[in-house]
Amino acid sequence: MADLSRYGWRPVDPPRRPVLFVNPRSGGGRAARAQLAERARERRIDVVVLGPGDDLEALADDAAAGGADALGIAGGDGSLAVVAAAAMEHGLPFVCVPAGTRNHFALDLGVDRRDLIGALDAFTDGVERPVDTAEVNGRVFVNNVSLGVYGDAVRQPGYRDAKVRTLIKTAAAVLGPSAAVPPVLTLVDDVGRDHPRPALVLVSNNPYALDRPLVFATRPRLDLGELGIVVLDPPAAGADPPVRSWTDTHLEIGAATSVPAGIDGEAAELQPPLRVSIRPGALRVRISVRHPGVSPSGGLASG
Repeated sequence: MADLSRYGWRPVDPPRRPVLFVNPRSGGGRAARAQLAERARERRIDVVVLGPGDDLEALADDAAAGGADALGIAGGDGSLAVVAAAAMEHGLPFVCVPAGTRNHFALDLGVDRRDLIGALDAFTDGVERPVDTAEVNGRVFVNNVSLGVYGDAVRQPGYRDAKVRTLIKTAAAVLGPSAAVPPVLTLVDDVGRDHPRPALVLVSNNPYALDRPLVFATRPRLDLGELGIVVLDPPAAGADPPVRSWTDTHLEIGAATSVPAGIDGEAAELQPPLRVSIRPGALRVRISVRHPGVSPSGGLASG
């Protein structure tokens, strides 16, 4: 068994009244096929199987108010932030069970995405550490906020630089289908340069490993206290690669009208200005002691 303390994990007592929310439709029914609810109940975990039209935010708040001392979710990345926000609000530990399609947050936490049932051991034999979350206009997210139509960028002949192509591949991997065309955005980077009409703006809860092609769709760490900000501009003949990346604790994006966005892979409509900020160490997360405890890029960096 790996020494997870090197990655900041510490042993904790198991919760007495854990609650796990299960979305049976996530990942094409992955939780149902694995009989996840039944396996969780065998571990004396209270299980709430979500049905059509259920209000996950209200259910999570009700569970916390009713005495739950740990909250977990088995579902896609889009539902994780809802339960994570409730856990933060009530000061409870959070467990991510990788029952969705992509499970990027689980991957970057160091959860073994292939071991769906084993992930339940976070409730009974887990380790804990604080990680960051982020928010846009008050809405919590654990992965990223995306603006723009990066799919169109793939077909542009100007996008030949290796870093740009890595960014596009990262976007395709972590975001899914292209978002809608945004209005003209007002965005200034860390050196004071304006970026008019960007093809893609990606703001993540901690930066992605764009310089490591083998693990391009992961974040080495989730506790740096920084947003990862990447802007991909339209290409111009003879210009430098039209990508700019930096880190910061906050970012403001202006627009004249509402802005279509993807938040942790789900479509949203945001009112300008868009104010994005990091919340350092805001979320207590738990994983199984038998899981890696580090993202693929984080493990590579420390190896």
